[in-house]
Amino acid sequence: MARCLVTGIAGFIGSSLARELIRRGESVRGIDNFSTGKVENLSSFRDQIDFREADLRDMSSMSDACKGIDYVFHEAAIPSVPRSIADPVTSHLSNVDGTLNILVAARDAGIKRVVYASSSSIYGDTPTLPKHEGMAPNPISPYAVSKLAGEYYMTSFYRVYGLETVSLRYFNVFGPYQDPTSMYSGVLSIWISKMLAGQAPTIYGDGEQSRDFTFIDNVVNANLLACHAPGVAGKYFNVATNQQITLNQACEQLRSLTGYTGPAVYVDERSGDIRHSFAEIKAAEDELGYKPVVDFQKGLDLTVSWYRGKPGLQNEVTTTLGSGTRR
Repeated sequence: MARCLVTGIAGFIGSSLARELIRRGESVRGIDNFSTGKVENLSSFRDQIDFREADLRDMSSMSDACKGIDYVFHEAAIPSVPRSIADPVTSHLSNVDGTLNILVAARDAGIKRVVYASSSSIYGDTPTLPKHEGMAPNPISPYAVSKLAGEYYMTSFYRVYGLETVSLRYFNVFGPYQDPTSMYSGVLSIWISKMLAGQAPTIYGDGEQSRDFTFIDNVVNANLLACHAPGVAGKYFNVATNQQITLNQACEQLRSLTGYTGPAVYVDERSGDIRHSFAEIKAAEDELGYKPVVDFQKGLDLTVSWYRGKPGLQNEVTTTLGSGTRR
């Protein structure tokens, strides 16, 4: 039985990863400061883990959290391009300083490997498609810069201190437990919730921008593979499905699944957003043994079904998101 630490365990990805680790019989410790995570995400397993409310920026808490741990899954971050643009300092402190603290604590505790949640945003808006790991990073937003800085720290700690690290570049993750009530949430969770409530989805720009939408089970699987794969320390990998879906296409598929018949609302493009995001995943397939376990359509089906059954969702969405001009 491995002893695992999940940072950001009350978040969408962190809690999903924790559920699978528990299902596999692993020992789980989790930390979160609830700045973006939700208490309810822990409700189904809180009594099965060692949970500690703590902030990544508190070095003493991170050192204590890493004691006796074998593997760290570093999912904690402020995961938002718009929020980083509005408040770059807080984004930096959490995503860069917090990551450095985790690495120092992991090094000192003799952790076997740290798996880091990076982001496709580090590629920026380069015209080359699909995005592959051999490309030079070209981050636009402060969020993207912070994630790239985290990757560089991961590689540095492997090269300098011998701490094994693997960075996973997530592409537009979606699925159950993603918070639809925040203006900074993923677009699909917001659209699904609004369309189920009979409200118009908002599309920034013309809707022809594309994304490689990646269902949460694929991300969890990639993390577990990266934890034990041989010969990958210090490296970074795309985690996606190798599918290019435009926002207009995704919106049309959701009309069918949710029964929404009204129009979408088109508004101006947002600063810091990229036009196209589409991943090459061959490196992850070859070196991690990764393959998408759920494709986009099946992921949409599962996600809509989950949100449809979420108690009080329609009232929650109506009061929180209002007229539908926020993301």
